[in-house]
Amino acid sequence: MEDRQKEFSGVMPPREGLDIDSRALDRYLRAHVHGYEGPAEVFQFRGGQSNPTYRIDTPRKRYVLRRKPPGKLLQSAHAVDREYRVITALAETDVPAPRTYLLCEDPEVIGTPFYVMDCMEGRIFWDSVLPGLEPEERREIYLSMNKTIASLHNVDYEALGLSDYGKPGNYIARQVARWTKQYRASETEEIPEMNRLIDWLPEHIPESDETTIVHGDFRMDNLVFHPKEPRVIAILDWELSTLGDPRADFSYHGMMYQMPRDIFNGIAGIDLKSLGIPEEEEYISAYCRRTGRQGIENMRYYYAYNMFRLAAILQGIVKRHIDGTAASKQAEEMGKMARPLAELGWSQVEKLPADSKR
Repeated sequence: MEDRQKEFSGVMPPREGLDIDSRALDRYLRAHVHGYEGPAEVFQFRGGQSNPTYRIDTPRKRYVLRRKPPGKLLQSAHAVDREYRVITALAETDVPAPRTYLLCEDPEVIGTPFYVMDCMEGRIFWDSVLPGLEPEERREIYLSMNKTIASLHNVDYEALGLSDYGKPGNYIARQVARWTKQYRASETEEIPEMNRLIDWLPEHIPESDETTIVHGDFRMDNLVFHPKEPRVIAILDWELSTLGDPRADFSYHGMMYQMPRDIFNGIAGIDLKSLGIPEEEEYISAYCRRTGRQGIENMRYYYAYNMFRLAAILQGIVKRHIDGTAASKQAEEMGKMARPLAELGWSQVEKLPADSKR
């Protein structure tokens, strides 16, 4: 896992097919960003699988640019305009988000639409076990993640002007339908457990009347931590954000407790106490306390749903790799986890009482 930290951290020259005309970008930023001074030097971040992300270095300041990838894209995917909108709105809250500068929807500037935000200088952890840290710091990092997702779910989205950021109600049903469609559009091989989940999930959706902003991909490596302190200073990668069921969003984050180390950097089966990492029950309780809940029912369902959803996302990465438009050279390896994730998702269903599975 130490190799994962090295492999995904830092920047590099833009990959072939994902390069940016730095002179064209420089001219545009000079004209549209107050206080911008070039010239711009462009580097691509090693991590990230969907929207290519770049660090823009200038003599006085660093910026971050996220763009749509080139090529034929799945419908509704890679919506950088939505990312820009929600990050900008959250500047008025206690949710840690970068400052935004502009959204450019003109594909003529660098080839695809993009937006620019602050470069948050800090630490990104690609290994959820946090090697090299002391147990107390690990604990505080986990509790900071917990506090951050609770803060997001406590935001009054209507007060931020985000009432139309998604459709309240029927979130799970719409998500299952959406990711089933996306999965079928990018399917490259038959995965029996995905087919079972596609049949089972719509028939067993828990009742819910809650709606909040949901991030959609809230996990450790989508967070920037303070350079020295164990606290989150920015949430990244808002591509999948919308209005939805906060329990689905939290359980996506919490399913790390159900996944072994070799499946998407999980922490199941390890000695959490010796590492200082909160146990699953404590972590769920802390979130419920911060959001005013008594508990979260149907966690097995939510875990199964999120494993299905993540497997569908990874299958899309496989397809983009085959098509040559994946944003990361690690895309093929990431995509290989679609099958084991689907199998793990179906195992959640099999752990339910018999009368709950019918």
